[in-house]
Amino acid sequence: MKIAIISVSEKGQEVACDLKEKLDMDSTVIKTDLYHKNVRKYFPILFDEYDAIIAIMASGILIRSIAPLIESKVTDPAILNVDDNANFVISTLSGHLGGANALTHKIAGLIDATPVITTSTDVNRKLGIDVMARDLYLSIDNTKEILFFNKAILEGREISLTVNPNRNFNYLFEYLNNNTLEIDLSINFSSRIPPEEIHVTLDEHEIILRERKIVVGIGCRRGKECEKIHHGLIQSIGELNIDVSRVNMLASAEIKKDEKGILELSEKLNIPVEFVPLDKLKLFESKDVAKSEFVKSKFGIWGVCEPSALIMAGYDSRLIYKKTSYDGVTISIAVEK
Repeated sequence: MKIAIISVSEKGQEVACDLKEKLDMDSTVIKTDLYHKNVRKYFPILFDEYDAIIAIMASGILIRSIAPLIESKVTDPAILNVDDNANFVISTLSGHLGGANALTHKIAGLIDATPVITTSTDVNRKLGIDVMARDLYLSIDNTKEILFFNKAILEGREISLTVNPNRNFNYLFEYLNNNTLEIDLSINFSSRIPPEEIHVTLDEHEIILRERKIVVGIGCRRGKECEKIHHGLIQSIGELNIDVSRVNMLASAEIKKDEKGILELSEKLNIPVEFVPLDKLKLFESKDVAKSEFVKSKFGIWGVCEPSALIMAGYDSRLIYKKTSYDGVTISIAVEK
């Protein structure tokens, strides 16, 4: 997640600086940028450039600033409102698909504030269908149906999930078993359902959830054991709260194509691995990729794990876990748009 923090007062700026310092240590936060004052100038830019905006200011200033920019719950960034004394963190916009509710709890924990959530499913301890889609990195084919299904969930009606029996859906079952929010559902199996889809139905209504490709990029020292690489991968996906069965692909640079540890890990997890040609890595550009002078001097590329993950996740993919080192192993994770 790419986060912008904007403040208007000196006190708010102090809160912003403290928060950025803490967020920069979080591997699931790709970058955090600070902005101060000039809210009319900055907000239109922030809406297009960031996944989330944390506004440290009075709610009136925030609402007037974002009102002309709001378009859709599907595309609007998460907006959080924090007071100058850091007493409250309010999920203001895009609570579910934008991730504002989850981010509100995270930020409140970091600054010892009270989180304020107002969405109906959350305050009634129910699991929204859009929350499940976001947590599991699934796209929704018909977002207009979200309201119908969430209303049905609030009313305690049973919805039906149908999946392909040949796909390992441990990630879905684990998520539902571990989730503390209530949802009444039945799970059915049909080989007619594409393996990457989950069909959600009730009466004549249907939503199709599709897996967005998740790719784990791997870099490692020569001869690194499978167990060490496995440890780094498990630690990384654990921070994203996803099961290993949700990972669609492993990726690395072609200079690692004979790396025994990576090949063994692919076989062990039954997840395919792709090795990206150096020519592609040399041409790839992204302002979100960390640059390594050592890797550049040795192989002519700026990095291995981040660009490999982004390339294999596809055009316009994004990082959801930045390059993180684990005893000679580097892991990053990208997701398809």
